[in-house]
Amino acid sequence: MSSSIAGDRPPPVRVVIAPDSFKGSITAAAAASALAHGWRSVRPDDELVLRPMADGGEGTLDAFATAVPGARRIPLSVTGPEDTPIETAWLLLPQTDAASNGTGVVELASTSGIELLGSPPRLRPLDAHTLGLGEAIAAALAHGVSQLVVGIGGSASTDGGAGLLTALGARLTDAADRPVPAGGRGLADIARVDLSALPTPPAGGVTVLGDVTNPLLGPTGAAVVFAPQKGADPAAVIALEAGLARLARFVDVPPGSPGAGAAGGTGFALLAWGARIVPGASAVADLIGLGDALAGASVVLTGEGSFDGQSAAGKVPSHVAGLAAAAGVPAALVAGRIAPGAPTDGFAASVSLTGLAGSSAAAMRDPARWIAAAAARLAGKVGGSR
Repeated sequence: MSSSIAGDRPPPVRVVIAPDSFKGSITAAAAASALAHGWRSVRPDDELVLRPMADGGEGTLDAFATAVPGARRIPLSVTGPEDTPIETAWLLLPQTDAASNGTGVVELASTSGIELLGSPPRLRPLDAHTLGLGEAIAAALAHGVSQLVVGIGGSASTDGGAGLLTALGARLTDAADRPVPAGGRGLADIARVDLSALPTPPAGGVTVLGDVTNPLLGPTGAAVVFAPQKGADPAAVIALEAGLARLARFVDVPPGSPGAGAAGGTGFALLAWGARIVPGASAVADLIGLGDALAGASVVLTGEGSFDGQSAAGKVPSHVAGLAAAAGVPAALVAGRIAPGAPTDGFAASVSLTGLAGSSAAAMRDPARWIAAAAARLAGKVGGSR
């Protein structure tokens, strides 16, 4: 560990900054900037490499936009989960060779996500849908992308991806051959599903970034596990489970497929289109070159809003810490809240914003300030420790 004595500055080191978003508080890109600001206040000469992370949810577009030179946001308007227009964007990553038309990155959180329902959210457990995500995918396909990456965290709905499929050209109709209503409510009316008009996936395939492996149906499925978080009461959960089961009767995808239950069954719909689902944090890290960024680093900073027992199961901080350990680089954690007993043994140091600010409410009122303060504290503890 280096320290400043009599005005002498410590020798500069390479610091990689790779946080997830602090959900409901600050994006991953803004959190990375705040960490950099706080670190520089103590160690201004260090080389800081910002690689904001995501696991497929909120902040996925920002992570790619920050890390990939030449990435370009393509604005568009889609039908949001409340049936109102949402101004959003998809991301075009530059072509990697002469035969490529680039990679499109589309994010459910910014097209059909629960964050779009306001704060506190105006939950619509039976009527929110994924039309907007499908419209954004259609826009990327119309641009001619050679590969598609779809982040599906942060869903507002439990519609089995029916809205997404409809936006891409599928027909989900009732016994009178009328389109069924959007949202989970409409699934009960399905009498026929025609996927023949779905577009052919791009040549490079469709990669879905997910952070759960739940099946579509059953006690660990989309309705039972996740619908209550979207406002579903016990009766609505039963109705949504029955609707998803009805949808599954008409689609040739095993409902037990890992990840089929992700994002209210959006994973199921994307599997039906021929996509593959991969762990989000791992795929994002690969695509933004986090492993290469760690080469020669002295420390990596990561973080998220709430670090708890589930964080070890594929969430961003634990994945970043694992990559850092493999590279022989110590990792430090900044989290809005660190739950008692949370597995922090993989980190050289950790700081809770709640502890710094005195309460979670205080931390959330000005997250950038407290994230910067946490980084300054870590700079004094682990800066130059390698």
